[in-house]
Amino acid sequence: MASIDQELVLLTCGDRPVRRFPFHGSRPAARLGRVPGVLAHVPAVALPARPGKDDVDPVLKEREPRRVIVHGDDADLASVLVRLLRRELLHVEVAFVPAVRRSAVAMAWELPRDAAALALDGPARPTPLIRDDAGGVLVGRGVVRDVEGEAYCDNTLVLRGRVRRLVAVPGPGGVSALPGKGVRAATGRALQIGSTGARIEVEGVPHPRPAPRWTWYRHTADWLLVRP
Repeated sequence: MASIDQELVLLTCGDRPVRRFPFHGSRPAARLGRVPGVLAHVPAVALPARPGKDDVDPVLKEREPRRVIVHGDDADLASVLVRLLRRELLHVEVAFVPAVRRSAVAMAWELPRDAAALALDGPARPTPLIRDDAGGVLVGRGVVRDVEGEAYCDNTLVLRGRVRRLVAVPGPGGVSALPGKGVRAATGRALQIGSTGARIEVEGVPHPRPAPRWTWYRHTADWLLVRP
């Protein structure tokens, strides 16, 4: 039977100096601070906020974990999931322990307040993977601001004209547009927006430039999220 060292790895994400690899320099989570006590025995690596390829891939390559526990904010989780997608490792289970009070991921997937305990022993369930056409993923909440144009969720007209914002969230049925002023609620496999140049924000992170077109769509394969 594999040991916990082989099966689990905890990625703690935040703006602080990071000890680089080789991975054998990892430490128990208890020595990193600000990590829930129930995870104190789990081998952990400190990563920067919104970790990229050079941060995440060495961990995945050397450890080949069964389950990755991400301790950070929603954008950190999205960044790790992108790397799993790029490396074709969607069979790796992903647990999320929010390091912030308000997490759209926790709301979308009904994660309990004690997410750390769930991260260790909870079931990993197939979960729709929502991608976008800019190479990212949607795990909690996307906001399109200052929309002047049209949006469709599959064949449903979600908006036409000018609205201040459209909010998109993932869920069991795929991707949803939430109801709002000038916005009709709908759920489907794809949410497509065409506008004169809307401002996009995904997991609280602004897209670097206005986007005349934006699509969130369900990937052909699910990811494995640890959730009730």
